[in-house]
Amino acid sequence: MKSKHLIQFIIGIFSIALLSCSPKYYIPTAQNIPLIDEKGKTNLTIAVGGNQFEFLGAYGLEDALALQVNGGVVVPPDEDNGNGGSGKFIEAGLGYYSNINDEFLFDAYGLLAFGTMENHFPTTVPDNPGTTGKISANLVRFSIQPSLNFHKKNFSISGSTRFMTLNYSDIKGSLIFDNADQVNYLKDQDLFFLLEPALTFKAGSEKIKFQFQLVTSINLTNDNFEQDDILLSMGLNYQF
Repeated sequence: MKSKHLIQFIIGIFSIALLSCSPKYYIPTAQNIPLIDEKGKTNLTIAVGGNQFEFLGAYGLEDALALQVNGGVVVPPDEDNGNGGSGKFIEAGLGYYSNINDEFLFDAYGLLAFGTMENHFPTTVPDNPGTTGKISANLVRFSIQPSLNFHKKNFSISGSTRFMTLNYSDIKGSLIFDNADQVNYLKDQDLFFLLEPALTFKAGSEKIKFQFQLVTSINLTNDNFEQDDILLSMGLNYQF
């Protein structure tokens, strides 16, 4: 593994920040892999990773048609110097599912998410008089998320990928970081295409399982964009 990728992996696993020493404008969220395989089935998951808390829900509306509703918040504690940030989102969409056989399930969801993010860096204000050290924006994310799932009574393993667009709007504030105007930085590149593969493992009883998931985020538009590249989350999954 190249040193750059190793550093990104370590940061992703042990990071407790939407922000640490520099602004961050996006972090990947957990992927909802509900294993809905019949009409009337419900799947609920609570997932945590770093300082993220997410609630993921899905329901089988009809044969081959399911609904997802997801939401979450990111609330890392401020650093000792007051730098910090936060974010939140809500997401919903419909999906198609098909039982390949008793053990393999394929599904694909189309999802639309709305959210907000903010960064506050008071340490930048003394060197940049007249600024507030803050930036905020709304964001919209549209994604297609297919997955292939192997599932048994007491465990499952799933491979999924989220193909997505990410768009920022209502960008405001006055933050200068590393001699760059961050409002202009975000306005100049407010539309991105991302690819987010994930691996999800669930194990436990027939109805209640522990869930572990690794998501990687690849920005296809700008690989130097100020974002997190990895999310490792764990949670509790309930299906009935």
